[in-house]
Amino acid sequence: MIKAVFFDLDGTLLDTSKDLGQALNAVRIAQGLTPFSDDITRKEVSNGANALVKLGFGDALSQAQHAKYRQALLDYYLAHIAEHTFAFEGIAELITQLANANMAWGIVTNKPALYTQALMKYFNFASAPVATISPDHVAVAKPDPEGILLACQQAQCPPAQAIYIGDHQRDIEAGNNAGTSTIAVGYGFTESPTCHTTWGADYTVDLATEIWPIIESLI
Repeated sequence: MIKAVFFDLDGTLLDTSKDLGQALNAVRIAQGLTPFSDDITRKEVSNGANALVKLGFGDALSQAQHAKYRQALLDYYLAHIAEHTFAFEGIAELITQLANANMAWGIVTNKPALYTQALMKYFNFASAPVATISPDHVAVAKPDPEGILLACQQAQCPPAQAIYIGDHQRDIEAGNNAGTSTIAVGYGFTESPTCHTTWGADYTVDLATEIWPIIESLI
């Protein structure tokens, strides 16, 4: 019986791609470069600020340059963190369904706590997350299972009675390593429309609206 549901944040619960892409473009523009389209940045945003800097400026940066551009990107992102971010279609309804079923839910993300907490202030779902776990709270980030195990502990739910949902292979690996059921989603920041079906998840969905029937069948 499933008692708790945990989500990855970027690309699973919220579509943060445009705000992150605009942060990268702000740094590019400041360096006299043309901005990227959303299609280019969207596929990289799940991999974090370092990956975005690499996308925007290549591999030839010195360590100091990389650090400078990364900090500029993060500063811009924090100042504009929720201008274009939204919950994926069906997510708000899903949280309502979880609340109506008296099920706990939470977030386990590789997004640092500073940005996670700032972002989540803009979103009020039918119930509040019982756990919001960032890399700041654990020794090792995903795909290590530590974050999911900590979320289960805070929800007072054994991993075998939890589901972890994500849009990246590391999410599914983390859930599998933790001993939860896993759902791989194809609506997020995946590299291709079908790659989520190859990650070894217990279930796969193409839309957030397909998640509740899976959970309901396991309650």
